[in-house]
Amino acid sequence: MNPGVNPEVPTQSNGSTVGKFAFFSAIGIFMFFFPITVNEKSSIPLDHLVTWFQVTFPALVPYYALLVILLGAAYPFYSKTWKKDNVTLVFSLLKVLGLFASILIMFKLGPAWMMTPNMGPFLFEKLVIPVGLLVPIGAVFLALLVGYGLLEFIGVLVQPIMRPIWKTPGRSAIDAVASFVGSYSIGLLITNRVFKEGKYTVKEATIIATGFSTVSATFMIVVANTLGLMEIWNTYFWVTLLVTFLVTAITVRIYPLRSMSDDYYQGMEGTPESKPTGNRVKSAWSQAMDAAKNAPTFGKNIWVNLKDGFIMTMAILPSIMSVGLLGLMLAEFTPFFDILGYIFYPFTALLQIPEPLLAAKAAAIEIAEMFLPALLVVDAPLVTRFVIGVLSVSAIMFFSALIPCILSTEIPLSIGKMMLIWVERTILTLIIVTPIAYLVL
Repeated sequence: MNPGVNPEVPTQSNGSTVGKFAFFSAIGIFMFFFPITVNEKSSIPLDHLVTWFQVTFPALVPYYALLVILLGAAYPFYSKTWKKDNVTLVFSLLKVLGLFASILIMFKLGPAWMMTPNMGPFLFEKLVIPVGLLVPIGAVFLALLVGYGLLEFIGVLVQPIMRPIWKTPGRSAIDAVASFVGSYSIGLLITNRVFKEGKYTVKEATIIATGFSTVSATFMIVVANTLGLMEIWNTYFWVTLLVTFLVTAITVRIYPLRSMSDDYYQGMEGTPESKPTGNRVKSAWSQAMDAAKNAPTFGKNIWVNLKDGFIMTMAILPSIMSVGLLGLMLAEFTPFFDILGYIFYPFTALLQIPEPLLAAKAAAIEIAEMFLPALLVVDAPLVTRFVIGVLSVSAIMFFSALIPCILSTEIPLSIGKMMLIWVERTILTLIIVTPIAYLVL
């Protein structure tokens, strides 16, 4: 994205470029945002497609998931990245633990506590398998949603609100949208690159990494499915987007984000963003046409995104199995999350969320793995499920993926500050989303 493009000299858009932008973006929008009813189940087409795979190949799908976990556990050692630093070492070993747990669960060799329906089998069947299918398949359609100019078009249009509301440059709109419709890894990749180029200050890069780099729409589908929210998918999606960005607008004005350095990467001089001139819609259209014109061929675009989605799935599944299982063990057999949940219990009780202690415990367990809160409240009242479904995304910080991802970037942010940001985001989300839940449900 080049925010300094002069919109008075728009890109010449021919019919094929406009056609690519309109056709592929429309397919992406349809797959993610237009609920249809199939077999009396109302959901978005992408979810129906994943369900079709699960129903059509029920015997093969678990073996596919196990293969992905095997590849994911082996990859750090194959690529020799496992000993890069202490964080990578710990998570590489956790992936091996996830593979071991998956084998025990799949072949019913695990101890009795692991094989109870609400532990290992639930984690593997209700989380690992859907995620293992949804991320690669979703990556294909995300290629259509973000690969042909729609991302740039939206990004330019929302530039004027970025600095006043979120204290970040207009160019960060792309990071925000890329994270929400793509993935936090894509968003962090963009953020880290732009930060190292001297186009973000330390404060701006930190705000973007902790405020916009949330899980993608594809992951949200798994959460919504687990919580029985797919019938109100559009409500859930747009409320989650609104709440996430509202919470970020507040956290940028309080410690620790407010006090982060305004210096650039390694003390470089930096290049602050210049303001675009002229008609913004023309500028947005110009950049959209640039993206559509310069987009790779359809086949290459699909292949690259499918490969990236599969690699991401390899990284995610073994971590879900290990960190997820450890989280469930702590939740089931120790008072750890009950105690941690008391941080949030005054808020869940005052807000009159149904089953407030359970909601507080679910809010606490989110720090381990963003899917775990949904597993805890799957049988709770609708308002509680909706609140926790939004919280799973809006709280952003979790140890199974995002926190180590941020630590692997050049952004100077400590685990202690990330934990404080997580507490702030969790409390603010509860306060904002609960009245909305009562209003829309």
